[in-house]
Amino acid sequence: MGPMPPAKRPTTPFTPLDFQLVLLRRMADHNPDLVEDARHELGVSIAGMREANRRWQAMLHAPRSRAAASRYRSILGVPESVVPRQIGDLSCEAHLWPVPLWPDLRFEVLIAPNGVAWNEWLVRAPGAPGPALDTLDDLAPWSCTVDEVARAFAPARPLEGSAPTRWGLAFTAPDSAGVRRECAAEFTWGLLQRVGVRGQP
Repeated sequence: MGPMPPAKRPTTPFTPLDFQLVLLRRMADHNPDLVEDARHELGVSIAGMREANRRWQAMLHAPRSRAAASRYRSILGVPESVVPRQIGDLSCEAHLWPVPLWPDLRFEVLIAPNGVAWNEWLVRAPGAPGPALDTLDDLAPWSCTVDEVARAFAPARPLEGSAPTRWGLAFTAPDSAGVRRECAAEFTWGLLQRVGVRGQP
């Protein structure tokens, strides 16, 4: 038998729309109704979302996978902004891209001096007002980011995420009656998905 033919490469580029579908696919476990509404807004079928996720995973695990910064530039284009960011003693660059599904958010990739991506998630757009976070009632799914919850209910403690692209925070926050509750919030791609309260189902 002769050599196997090379695997077919997709004939269409991976687009910003496809990337938004990847973000949604990771959020579907927690908020399927919100994801369904967003998918309809984008005009994409369930099969289309699955295909976008399949192609994304293939890109990540390809033998010659691009570095994260290069991969995002190829998909999302030139960043809307590149700003210096200090994390402890280390300096890095934050590359920010708009995400049409969430106009007040940006997709942020933190790039180390050696070109390695330290973090990839959604953050509030520079200059966009964040939500008022005073009680548990304000913590609605998709309403806020990791940084916003951590600042509003400091001191918050990071929790290990249940999967890649997921983060957790433990903190205390008052309920509507003013009683402080121990909480654990789950985030996907940096966006709040759900909040669990100790002692409540």
